[in-house]
Amino acid sequence: MTRKVSNFSDLIQRVTASCLLNPLVSVRNVVEDDSPYESEENRDEEEQENYHNDDDNDGDGDEDETFEEENDDFKEDTMVGLKILKVKQMEVLMEEVFETVSSMKRSYVKLQEAHSPWDPEKMRVADVAVVSELRKLAVLRERFRRNGGGGGKKSGRRRGFGVASVREVVAPYEAVVEELKNEVKVKDLEVRNLKEKLEGVVALSSNGSGEKKPGRSMSKRKLGIQAIIAMPTAELYETTMVQVREASKSFTSMLLTLMHNAHWDITAAVRSIEAATASTDKYHNTSTSSIVSAHHAKYALDSYISRKLFQGFDHETFYMDGSLSSLLNPDQFRRDCFIQYRDMKSMDPAELLGILPTCHFGKFCSKKYLAIVHPKMEESLFGNLEQNGQVQAGNHPRSEFYNEFLGLAKTVWLFHLLAFSLNPPPSLFEASRGAEFHPQYMDSVVKFSGGRVPAGQVVGFPVSPGFKLGNGSVIKARVYLIART
Repeated sequence: MTRKVSNFSDLIQRVTASCLLNPLVSVRNVVEDDSPYESEENRDEEEQENYHNDDDNDGDGDEDETFEEENDDFKEDTMVGLKILKVKQMEVLMEEVFETVSSMKRSYVKLQEAHSPWDPEKMRVADVAVVSELRKLAVLRERFRRNGGGGGKKSGRRRGFGVASVREVVAPYEAVVEELKNEVKVKDLEVRNLKEKLEGVVALSSNGSGEKKPGRSMSKRKLGIQAIIAMPTAELYETTMVQVREASKSFTSMLLTLMHNAHWDITAAVRSIEAATASTDKYHNTSTSSIVSAHHAKYALDSYISRKLFQGFDHETFYMDGSLSSLLNPDQFRRDCFIQYRDMKSMDPAELLGILPTCHFGKFCSKKYLAIVHPKMEESLFGNLEQNGQVQAGNHPRSEFYNEFLGLAKTVWLFHLLAFSLNPPPSLFEASRGAEFHPQYMDSVVKFSGGRVPAGQVVGFPVSPGFKLGNGSVIKARVYLIART
């Protein structure tokens, strides 16, 4: 490099000298033009100088060509080095992408494993890991966008293609994240309901004055409550049946009010229900008069609703599918049923179906609603078929009437889960129309004076079924009694 700088300085000096010498020679030639000898001599000197100058200039040209060739070689080596560096950077980037995707897959597997059995802490850690890997992918995507192409339009097209490819890879994981968010909402709802349940347990552990009982007694009370919650029992089953009947009473009252408001012929509706519940010709009343008095129409309507809800109760899924899990793996199926019972017990059914409208419980609600409220009934009560259309489409209306129905459907669903949690499961029985009244298996919905059922009473129609439990206890069937004719 020093040699090149030196040659360049020599070249400048020689050009400067030539510019200074040539004008002097020309002037002298003009002034002394009358001396031929001197002119010729001067011409000889000038030719010699030009000859030497040509030799010098030839040498300088060779040096310039050498400098340019070396400069081109340097540029070419630089470009090759940059290309190699860029390829190495892209290789490192792709290795990081593959490693990140693999780590995300492993984290997602851990997230799935945390669901069954349910482990909130493992789920939280796995969720954080999945989100972290997704963020790493986003950073790598930005690096790819900056370094993936060179310049110009082609580079822009390549960069756009690369971004689209990364988006296609990330899209499925974004969908999974949305599903996980929905599941988190469900779990948050469960946590809130469990907190309410805990507050109820604390309230039960207090005496009437609001002061807590002595530590020993309070601990026994808590242990008793936890034992009921921790495992299915006949007592819990009987308590749940009471809740079913209360919910059925509330829904029946609302439906009867709507019928009155729509100017229904309640007597004709009751006769239709009675005809549907007639089991034998022997006791079938063929007269046009009803066996139910006007102020007892609610019992006939309650019977109609109960019959629809408990249809298929003996099957593990109400015959919504052909599942045989209770036969193939009975122990595991019983545990799963009770876990579902505990998880769902304090949940708001409307909130649950707002997140998971097509879950098993959602399908049960749709099926039973369409069985109870047929299109003609709904159109008569509400003037349209809007709710019926939503239910058939797999959705769940937010109306007051449908919300009341969901409360009833939830209690029956929980009662069904609890039945299949017990070993052996309770057996359902129902009083037939015209059968003799048996106080050990039946309860009259109509209260008689003195608290005792008079002799000669038979079943007019069943109102709700009864159950015989494995420990020998009986949940009595509710019946509407009439005098034997």
